[in-house]
Amino acid sequence: MTPLAGNWFIHSRYRLTVPEGSPKFRIGSIDFTAARFAHATQEILREANGPQPRGISVHFANAYNIALAEHDERYRELMNQGDYVFTDGTPVVWAGKRLHPNQDWERVYGPDVTEWVLKNSDPAKTLHYFLGSTPHTMEKLQHEIKNRFPTAQIVGYDCPPFREPTESELSTRDQRIKESGATIVWVGLGTPKQDFEVQRLARVLPVTAVAVGAAFDFIAQTVPQAPKWMQSSGLEWGYRLAREPRRLAKRYLWGNPQFIRSVIKNRS
Repeated sequence: MTPLAGNWFIHSRYRLTVPEGSPKFRIGSIDFTAARFAHATQEILREANGPQPRGISVHFANAYNIALAEHDERYRELMNQGDYVFTDGTPVVWAGKRLHPNQDWERVYGPDVTEWVLKNSDPAKTLHYFLGSTPHTMEKLQHEIKNRFPTAQIVGYDCPPFREPTESELSTRDQRIKESGATIVWVGLGTPKQDFEVQRLARVLPVTAVAVGAAFDFIAQTVPQAPKWMQSSGLEWGYRLAREPRRLAKRYLWGNPQFIRSVIKNRS
């Protein structure tokens, strides 16, 4: 079982309601929101710009997320409580099309969604807050956003330490987000921590909280992305593993076979 820090677990009594009109479909051990990229991005903006803000959790799950969920009941329960869980990885899209051929499946990639929303959001309605990464990456991220998406309204950011936060730290951080007026909080704390955090945020604040993985690094250009042809062919994992073998070995060498087993085991 993959160890997860205890305070990041959200008990089932905090279960969030799946938005009406967003049915889920099981791929492996996770229930996914079937959607094309255009629909997913519009839904995120609609939630963030709603006249009556509410807490919404948005996840992007790939083969590694499915592998983790297969082996950890707490993480599996958490992901299946998410308001939206989009297909972040190409192999997951392939599995979705095979298991549920009548649904609309398309890759809804966290970094691409982040860029699209930053580019297309109304600065009078959508107020962005960033949570995660290092001060160095966050500084470069803010610079890139101002250059590439000048109309995006950034109201704050936070780079928490790489450890489990105290209750006092969480309370202080939540207050900063609340006072900023943020309508959407982009969370890049790594898997699985960021998934627990977006649901915690959605429970305590009226924001759309989005777990976006490596989006901060990619937009800040501190980590290069795989070429588009590798992304669309399902080979992005090989590119990333070759560049960061020590950090990503478990994610891919353990996660990919576990993903395949999970899909086969849980197919209906």
